[in-house]
Amino acid sequence: MSPLNRRDFLWLTAGGLAGMSTGCRSARAESNPPPNFLIILADDLGAKELGCYGGTGYKTHHLDQLAAAGVKFETCYATPLCHPTRLMMMTGQYGCHNGVYNFAGRRGGPDPNSPAEDMTTHFTFANLLKQQGYATALSGKWQLSGKLPTLIRECAFDEYCIWAYEHNLPEGVKHTGGYENDKKPARYWHPSILKNGEYMPTKPEEYGPDIHVDFLLDFMKRNKEHPFLAYHTMCLTHAPHMPTPDSIKPGEDRFRSGAQNFKACVEYVDKLIGRLVKGLDDLGLRENTIILFTTDNGTGGDGKGDPTELGARVPLIINAPKLVKARGSSMELTDLSDVLPTLAEFAHAPLPKDRVIDGHSLVPYLHGGSEHTRDWIHSYLGDRRILRTNRWLLEDNSPHHFGRLYDCGDSRNGVGYKEVADSTEPEVLAVKEQFNALLKNLPAPILENDGDISEKKSGRVFKRQQKKNQSATPGE
Repeated sequence: MSPLNRRDFLWLTAGGLAGMSTGCRSARAESNPPPNFLIILADDLGAKELGCYGGTGYKTHHLDQLAAAGVKFETCYATPLCHPTRLMMMTGQYGCHNGVYNFAGRRGGPDPNSPAEDMTTHFTFANLLKQQGYATALSGKWQLSGKLPTLIRECAFDEYCIWAYEHNLPEGVKHTGGYENDKKPARYWHPSILKNGEYMPTKPEEYGPDIHVDFLLDFMKRNKEHPFLAYHTMCLTHAPHMPTPDSIKPGEDRFRSGAQNFKACVEYVDKLIGRLVKGLDDLGLRENTIILFTTDNGTGGDGKGDPTELGARVPLIINAPKLVKARGSSMELTDLSDVLPTLAEFAHAPLPKDRVIDGHSLVPYLHGGSEHTRDWIHSYLGDRRILRTNRWLLEDNSPHHFGRLYDCGDSRNGVGYKEVADSTEPEVLAVKEQFNALLKNLPAPILENDGDISEKKSGRVFKRQQKKNQSATPGE
């Protein structure tokens, strides 16, 4: 073993090994206040779009700074679609344990009336932190179950401010603002906003993403003397792609959606994160607040909905000056099932004993006491599965066919992968045996029709990203 350098020694003596034993956790809990959590989930934005992940099309300097001063995981998996991702992230469970492989009623998804679709049947990271005395708030996009008067609060959030569909509004209330092209109440300009059960009328010049960040800044200010969980489920960058406050031109129609606005949407995500970070700085909470940024699936129109790495690979950036060792880029593996157990260990909260938790705590790695996270990660959509180790990747696996197996070498972004599914080389056969053994414990729905799962690309073969830093314009 190589000797510790001064930086690593200081990290370990400052508590970097916390969480490796109950005694260590107890000692830290007595000497340090519980950390705050700012969890940010952007929408329809794959890892490849961000500058810190090699993207060149957009300016994301706030996220790039968080990545450089914290930990940026090169390989993190969500699911290829938002609904099952939200459940995986909030519950720490894969679809085979939380029952949600897809949207209800879609291929491999639960029945709309299934208990799996009822959020009150799940134990989420909000439940976990609420039990530890945390103040909890959600702001942005909900898109899960529940109805008034207990909407969202029944999932252990004390407060909320959401973009509201018409069915979220109080009985007899009609949205008086803007509407999107598909007749949904607007999420961006002149938005439909529900705050703590009450409809909040907005003005034509008001922009939903700003309202959601204003709400969280106020929540953090009011709870600065109290540990808190602020969960920001962004509407950006999901279509429709409208101009932002920074890009709109005089006289331009705010509701004119187009691919030309996607760049502005990505860069406004970054601006909003900068506002949240500055808010923590202004409150003196920055050092003791764990910021976790990720997204719900690959980029819309360029990965989203495909049972491939391009559909599942998302950014994961974790930053906290006093609590997370500044590693920068990390080649260690993680998926979003790891979020709940990671928050649990940071907060010294026990995991539930009445259900399987698939995720692994990243705390030992984030503190600097371990150099490894996990040996494999998993993603899924309907009856399709994705499995990855450092070197090997299996895509589009189902109970009826093995799928496509790649030797990725040291690459993590789709460049230079070699398809080896038909190979009879001993090391490939050994990987197939290993993956089949893992998949036995990661069951997928068995459906009679083994056709293309993609709802928009029926009959096509999924193509992987061939050019590094390629950015395509996403669509719905």
